[in-house]
Amino acid sequence: MKLLKEVVLQLFNKEVSIDTIQSIGGGCIHHAGVFQFEENKYFLKWNKRSSQMFETEAIGLGLLNQTNSVSIPKVMGFGTVGEIDYLCLEYVSSAAPKASFWEDFGSSLAQLHKHSASTFGLNHHNFIGSLPQSNNPHNSWSEFFIRERLEPLIEMASDNGLIDTSTNSKFERLFAELPNLIPVEKPALLHGDLWSGNFLVCSEGQPVIFDPAVYYGHREAELAFTRMFGGFDPLFYQSYNEVFPLQCGYEDRVDIFNLYPLLVHVNLFGASYLSGINSTLSRFT
Repeated sequence: MKLLKEVVLQLFNKEVSIDTIQSIGGGCIHHAGVFQFEENKYFLKWNKRSSQMFETEAIGLGLLNQTNSVSIPKVMGFGTVGEIDYLCLEYVSSAAPKASFWEDFGSSLAQLHKHSASTFGLNHHNFIGSLPQSNNPHNSWSEFFIRERLEPLIEMASDNGLIDTSTNSKFERLFAELPNLIPVEKPALLHGDLWSGNFLVCSEGQPVIFDPAVYYGHREAELAFTRMFGGFDPLFYQSYNEVFPLQCGYEDRVDIFNLYPLLVHVNLFGASYLSGINSTLSRFT
């Protein structure tokens, strides 16, 4: 495969005859596969020109790595071959979790969230799934959540006929109440898209996270996201709370934070996810 030869040349400055990428499933946006070069295996994602998706993903992984709190795949590099963009990471083989897996996962995420910034947001925009994610800075979480998270996706869904005026009106009423519903927290560095499909158990039995949508946000948003599809083991949340205790009433706010990932799913997969949104809006407005 010409792509692989060009990738190896760009990343390792070597000309090789390898031409095999072992395709792997799991992704719904990009092509993905594993290849071996010299003594090591590497994970490769590629697609047609993707508007800096791979560049921002690599930057996000780098930000997470700098905290020394969570394990991520090492970024080997990203680039372009003809009309194809690619991202190359070290390949992480999976294994059975060690006995303390969930406790370790919870405590490491708590340590990540202790890394803060002066404002909510980030110094660049990125993506969540295939959707653009706006990260303009705000001093207030409520303002950031409304302007950079909810409103852009509400507008997108409205333009596509997925949300009606009644739902829009409910969102407006919720916006007026948000400052009273969400407790004040310092901005926390978040993975941003943390669910069961975006972590694995490495050969040492420890958690490794990937496919981030990084920004500085309210840490309860991250924990709420983990509960979107059934949630993690209770030991994960217990361990997190021991390291970085949550404010009272967190359980009551989960659905508010998950309006964002639900809107992502509405825009990516259709109106079937609206029932969860309307249930939350009816509860809080």
